[in-house]
Amino acid sequence: MFQNIVNVFTGEDKLRRRVKGTVVLMKKNVLDFNDFSASFLDRLHEFLGKRVSLQLVSAVNVDSGNSYGLKGKLGKPAHLEDWITTIAPLTAGETAFTVTFEWDEEIGTPGAFIIRNNHHSEFYLKSLTLEDVPGQGVIRFICNSWVYPSDKYEKDRIFFSNKTYLPSETPMPLLKYREEELENLRGNGKGQLQEWDRVYDYDLYNDLGNPDKGPQHARPILGGSKEYPYPRRGRTGRPPTRSDPKCESRLNIASSLDIYVPRDERFGHLKMADFLAYALKSIVQVLKPELESLFDSTPNEFDSFEDVFKLYEGGIEVPEGILTEVRDNIPAEMLKEIFRSDGQRFLKFPVPQVVAVDKSAWQTDEEFAREMLAGINPVIIRGLQEFPPGSKLDPKLYGDQTSTITKEHIESNLEGLTVEEAIRERRLFILDLHEAVIPYIRRINSTSTKTYASRTILILQKNGTLKPLAIELSLPHPDGDQYGAISKVYTPVEQGIEKSFWQLAKAYVVVVDSGYHQLVSHWLHTHAVIEPFILATNRQLSVLHPIHKLLHPHFRDTMNINALGRQILINASGALESTVCPSRYSMEFSSVLYKDWVFPEQALPEDLVKRGVAVKDPTSPYGLRLLIEDYPFAVDGLEIWFAIKTWVQDYCSFYYKEGDTVKKDTELQSWWKEIREVGHGDMKNEPWWPKMETCEDLIQTCTILVWIASALHAAINFGQYPFGGFPPSRPAISRRFMPEEGTPEYDELVADPVKAYLKTISSQFQAVLGISLVEILSKHSSDEVYLGQRDTPDWTSDAEPLQAFEKFGKTLASIEERILRMNSDEKLRNRFGPVKMPYTLLYPTSKGGLTGMGVPNSISI
Repeated sequence: MFQNIVNVFTGEDKLRRRVKGTVVLMKKNVLDFNDFSASFLDRLHEFLGKRVSLQLVSAVNVDSGNSYGLKGKLGKPAHLEDWITTIAPLTAGETAFTVTFEWDEEIGTPGAFIIRNNHHSEFYLKSLTLEDVPGQGVIRFICNSWVYPSDKYEKDRIFFSNKTYLPSETPMPLLKYREEELENLRGNGKGQLQEWDRVYDYDLYNDLGNPDKGPQHARPILGGSKEYPYPRRGRTGRPPTRSDPKCESRLNIASSLDIYVPRDERFGHLKMADFLAYALKSIVQVLKPELESLFDSTPNEFDSFEDVFKLYEGGIEVPEGILTEVRDNIPAEMLKEIFRSDGQRFLKFPVPQVVAVDKSAWQTDEEFAREMLAGINPVIIRGLQEFPPGSKLDPKLYGDQTSTITKEHIESNLEGLTVEEAIRERRLFILDLHEAVIPYIRRINSTSTKTYASRTILILQKNGTLKPLAIELSLPHPDGDQYGAISKVYTPVEQGIEKSFWQLAKAYVVVVDSGYHQLVSHWLHTHAVIEPFILATNRQLSVLHPIHKLLHPHFRDTMNINALGRQILINASGALESTVCPSRYSMEFSSVLYKDWVFPEQALPEDLVKRGVAVKDPTSPYGLRLLIEDYPFAVDGLEIWFAIKTWVQDYCSFYYKEGDTVKKDTELQSWWKEIREVGHGDMKNEPWWPKMETCEDLIQTCTILVWIASALHAAINFGQYPFGGFPPSRPAISRRFMPEEGTPEYDELVADPVKAYLKTISSQFQAVLGISLVEILSKHSSDEVYLGQRDTPDWTSDAEPLQAFEKFGKTLASIEERILRMNSDEKLRNRFGPVKMPYTLLYPTSKGGLTGMGVPNSISI
């Protein structure tokens, strides 16, 4: 075909033979807070002839002169034009440069280009668009990558056009480039990785502790052992600690933002400008010690709920000296975002939705139960299938852990049913926080935390809401774990001291649920399990691969937020250990529960069936019938799950038309092997891994990954402030046990139940730190990209996938409409609740900020 194009060139065409291109990039001085020295030095390099050059790479003809004889022919270098005279805007923005290529007929169709940056500074390359390519018209190259000066790279940077190829279909002139680029991204496994590196490699979680500071700062290495299995994280290559050569040394706190992730995984300039990383660093680095000193010199307790409401209504007064010290250490715009300051007032927060309409409705039993279905941890509740609830814990180690809840505790509230009838009718449910916690409760309670393992039994009432029937609180036997648990059962009471005990029992349930939510449902089951997939995708799937193009948007910002998490949140003495009940045992607690993680069961339908809250039913929508019809997380989640699955099926079926195409895809098979054997290597021998032999295997796997990264994470993350920003309603720590009769604590509970309640849960300092943390975690950045959206419309040149993606977007828009309709239906009481807070956590779109809605493509916070 190309020869025909050459033959028709006559006259002016032969003389002209130039192809114009437009390069869109962002200069460093624009993105890096107006780094004018970078701008000056780049202009100087340009003046001295050290320019930015581009060479086209042929997708149809090989260069017989190169050492391999298999690489595409290179065109002559062309340069970005008018760098010195093209003035970039002073605020963050793009600059377009012209580049003119001398057209070489032997290039034919360009499939890639090589770029060399001979300037002093890096820039962010967005795209190259070629106009009027002979025989082709427009060709687009979507880059979205940082390009550093060429002396930082061993191999020249290459970018491919937005074509999509399976490995076996790749044009021969591009194949070697495709393979070499993947080799570059894998690195050599050696040395400390630098800012400009693009290496994706694996490591254990061996950087959470700091043993050089003493034994109390040491933490177990997670991953690589039977005792502490864990997903792998991205390697940084920092040197080992002096005290323990198996542990990686830590960055000092002031350098937290510099923790290594591959350069293109770092937050974009808008995200950084939205204060996220600075805010996280500031809370731990500056505000935490300052606030500790503040609360050490003032009463450390809230005396009433009105005291807590001051955090939202007027703020807490702070001595000027404290304000001055904090202001001196934090830029003004950061201070404004983290803690509102109004004259002498400080620590003022927006009112959380859970108390915005009704300040006391959170105390009702209905709201306590509703949040198991529509709160921020709606993935734990199960159908109760045996009574009394049993235990799978090893009786040799933990004795008899069978529940002590009896029929007498609950039958008076079963709407006329016996326990057996209620189980048979599938109307009994349990929030079981006993099995996971009992093995750790002795260690947890050796810290400042004082709490219980718990079981909560509930009935599905005829009006569609859940009613708690009994709460069992358990501690290990004082003579040893092998003697079982010491348990006490509490039931709902409307008045007197027993009502106060019931309120405290609910609080202890929520404390452990909060810790489980943050460490397991949130961190482990979304952030941590996804990172190995990000590493393997970049190491084994070329950017030309259809599955790379499918998954890439769902990995945005995840490695960066995870790295920051290891540096300042989940590390020894980090913010999480200070604000959730397992305290210093938080991460090893999550490691023990990783043993129960099963990849195929992360699919929402499988999860709901396994938990006994849904049954397979071919007559129901999606072949699944919810046993709690008004289960907002499940109702909205199933709509989104099947929308994702349809999109993934349409997409994958376009590229994998033959039955054995998946099995023969070399990159895909390497990807799947590496995920199982390395990324999730502690689980490599599990029989449940999909075989990855059929298109169905691929569709289900990709649907699970998109679901985890988008909707599942959104459902358990962005409600943290709306539901948890008022500490009494969702306490994350308890500091003393249930009061015993005859003690001062008991007398206090009788005299002032609210004050006793507040003394039991978080202190003022813990509350303020916890509120600060969940506020930041609940915010959308202004550059968020939501499910059904892409950051560029030209992400692929294939028309059918683009049409399927457009259909996906329309499906999500219709889901939004249905969510709004359901939230206005008064019969669906679980969607609104006594707190009058509609369920919007799975509403797909949102504006920036603290909204309690929106499903981003990726785990970006």
